Amino acid sequence: MNLQTVVNVATAVLAARVFGSDAIALLRRAAAMGVRVGVSELHRSHQRGGER
Repeated sequence: MNLQTVVNVATAVLAARVFGSDAIALLRRAAAMGVRVGVSELHRSHQRGGER
């Protein structure tokens, strides 16, 4: 997990505390970004020819 992901998740959690249910969309976005990062890592290692 890189620093930008950590910052995004922390910001979403703080926004959820401040803004309530409107911030749920931010949390979903952060989760989706984490999934995209994981999938791109899988594709990158697969294109290089295997596991690291």
